[in-house]
Amino acid sequence: MKFIDYVKIKVTAGDGGRGCVSFRREKYVPRGGPDGGDGGRGGHIVFKATERLNTLLDLNYKREYTAGKGQHGMGKKMHGKNGKDCLIAVPVGTVIKDADTESILADLDSNGDEVIIARGGRGGLGNAHFATSTRQAPRFAQKGEAGESKNLVIELKLIADIGLIGLPNAGKSTLLSVISSARPKIAEYPFTTLVPVLGVVKPENYRSFVIADIPGLIEGAHRGAGLGFQFLRHIERTSLLLHLIDISEFGEGDPVENYKIIKRELEFYSPLLMNKPQVVVGTKLDIAGNSMRLNRLSRYCKEEEIPFFTLSAVSGKGVRKLISFLSVQLRERSIT
Repeated sequence: MKFIDYVKIKVTAGDGGRGCVSFRREKYVPRGGPDGGDGGRGGHIVFKATERLNTLLDLNYKREYTAGKGQHGMGKKMHGKNGKDCLIAVPVGTVIKDADTESILADLDSNGDEVIIARGGRGGLGNAHFATSTRQAPRFAQKGEAGESKNLVIELKLIADIGLIGLPNAGKSTLLSVISSARPKIAEYPFTTLVPVLGVVKPENYRSFVIADIPGLIEGAHRGAGLGFQFLRHIERTSLLLHLIDISEFGEGDPVENYKIIKRELEFYSPLLMNKPQVVVGTKLDIAGNSMRLNRLSRYCKEEEIPFFTLSAVSGKGVRKLISFLSVQLRERSIT
């Protein structure tokens, strides 16, 4: 299934039905008076979050949604039928924004969350409402109100406990495949992972948690380099960030500078991400060589008081220790 996490759509709620101009005409009932009924309300545009979806693919193919119009009022004070609501199902974690004002209209972060985004127009009153002692035969009624119309931006922010970040080929996908049942594509070339991948980790004696592998973050991402910032929205909800850095003898660049590169790009995207706890992990320990890169990164993290771990996803060394630490951190954060 194609992963779509950003779409623009237009929604239009239904117009209200017009009120009826009618007079009671029955045998043996002289001067029956006005009996025009009210028009029905127009249908609403309703969004509902569901766990059955994990992408905005359906909205990508259909960009305009319209609710039903309210039925016009009828004689004998008969009320018009309300227009049918338009229900749009979206994945849990969907954020709905007004495309014109960029304001957030709704954040559907729980299964079953439901919100009316565009309200249907109110139905017009029939002429029965306008009869008075001095105006006993009103020959007018109200028109129905127009339904709201909005241009929307729909964003999906995956619900994950931990965001997995780092330069391409840092070992993110390999680690995720080892600690969870996720099976991301793994290869030796950069940008193997083209879309975010979720993995559920089930450690012993701790509750399970979800890790999101975020692809495409490199130096210059804020200028559109690589895949740019298009997937960083998926770590905005996470409790902490797990930063993977290649410490192998075949790794490119200085490990400390590699860490600073990603940190700068996160700050360019949103300074709020800097407030999230970070854990640094030196990967590919099995081919660390003379350990110069490892020692440099270790000293830096110690000076900056950043939790630091090393592991080899291939051999499994250090993986259990990291998972235990993450489990404790998440449990403490959930308690507080």
